[in-house]
Amino acid sequence: MSVVSSSASTPREARTEHCEVCIVGAGLTGLNALFVASRYLSRGERVILVDRRERVGGMWIDTYPYVRLHQPHPMFTAGNIGWTLGQDPSYLATKTEVLDHFQYCLDVIRQRIRVEEFFGWEVESHDEIDGTVRIDCHSSGGQRMVIEADQLINAIGFQVKPNEPLEVSSHRILSVSPDFCDMRSDEMRSSGAPVWIIGGGKTAMDTAHTLITEYPGREVNLVAGSGTYFINRDRFFPTGVRRWWQGKSFTALATEVTRRFDGTNESAVADWFRPTYGTWVTPQAGNFLLGVLSNSENNAIAAGLNDVIMDHLVDVVDRNGATDLVFRSGSTKAIEPGSWIVNCTGYFTKAVDRPYVPYVSRGGSVLSIEPRSMTLQLMSFMGYFMTHLLMLDKIRGVPLYELDAMDLRHKSNAAFAYTVFSLAQYNLSLILDAVPLKVFSDCGLDFNRWFPAPRQLAGTAQFALTHRRGREHLRHTLDTVRDRFDVRCGPLV
Repeated sequence: MSVVSSSASTPREARTEHCEVCIVGAGLTGLNALFVASRYLSRGERVILVDRRERVGGMWIDTYPYVRLHQPHPMFTAGNIGWTLGQDPSYLATKTEVLDHFQYCLDVIRQRIRVEEFFGWEVESHDEIDGTVRIDCHSSGGQRMVIEADQLINAIGFQVKPNEPLEVSSHRILSVSPDFCDMRSDEMRSSGAPVWIIGGGKTAMDTAHTLITEYPGREVNLVAGSGTYFINRDRFFPTGVRRWWQGKSFTALATEVTRRFDGTNESAVADWFRPTYGTWVTPQAGNFLLGVLSNSENNAIAAGLNDVIMDHLVDVVDRNGATDLVFRSGSTKAIEPGSWIVNCTGYFTKAVDRPYVPYVSRGGSVLSIEPRSMTLQLMSFMGYFMTHLLMLDKIRGVPLYELDAMDLRHKSNAAFAYTVFSLAQYNLSLILDAVPLKVFSDCGLDFNRWFPAPRQLAGTAQFALTHRRGREHLRHTLDTVRDRFDVRCGPLV
């Protein structure tokens, strides 16, 4: 959803709707914003939920059908709404199960406040005038609407869109995307041709794992670029009774990472973090995007891959009777005609060209949750905590740091993840001083909830008692990143 400020007039035939809060985006981020807003509004007040898709679910509607949640499912929710799946907490939910839970969350929130959904509607622009936000929208059928709201929450996140197949020169291969071609489809099942997965991130790992487990013995290859390492799920989410004494809490991890990182030493931090808490399939692994992978998944993928190429694909060409992969380094690799080329390259890099929008408008009535003005490590956390600040009328008074995360990732992928850790720790420290403690205790997104209550309470108490001590170091780290890479990283002007 493209949301930009504009004073363009709206045609006279547009319908007009009024509400206290308008939320744009019905994915996990928007649902968390909606959950929080429902805690501050009365039953008679109205929230309008707008999304260009035809139902609640955000990017999960568009993503590939064999995707599985990479974290245990209980903490993937809106606020503190519990799942009704009936599975073990370690279970990795499927796409259908995640979408069903999103709908359940919306149904639960509807019991508290009046929510009206406008699915299939896209926001064109908004204006903030005299304390009222005017939002111009159009539907997929060409209808027009103006929403007049006291507050607008643009919970648009990364605006992830499906990956298209790679455009290549060769006419002798099949170029597909997981979002449009299920790796378990009849066409794939009936073909014995080799598969070349392009990419080394979470989508590539899901695709490789699906192919290797569905078709034992099938030739599956990986073109992994710089390689990616992941957080080891077994290290942070031990199962059974081991949750009482094993595993590293994410609060403790964040504290350890941010104490080591000073804004200049990302290579040294990676050399420590990767073997201590990470797991990876490829011989080298330079990228870290906070994904999660278990040892069993990692081992199954590594054992099932036929070839791993640490390079970036540029094209696939037919020449001299052969079909070659052509790489950025200038090298080539002959492949079997009829091979499958599966585009699993990054989804989030597409957000880099979007215009900057501050996380809160000058008038204070518009909250924007998106990566050009990131304040916390995940968009879902921003939807939860930033909406609390908005509803408490404290969002302009707390001097949060905002980070142009896409610009930083473009300029230094190596520093990106560790800077995000520092950003989140710094801002959560400020938020803790500004909101009731119940805001933190009611946050069902907290990964520390994986552990039994005594361990959760101990972690919360430790952070509450010590969070101010590291602020100066965190602030210095973020300022150093800003100056080194010339990125937006600091309080709002």
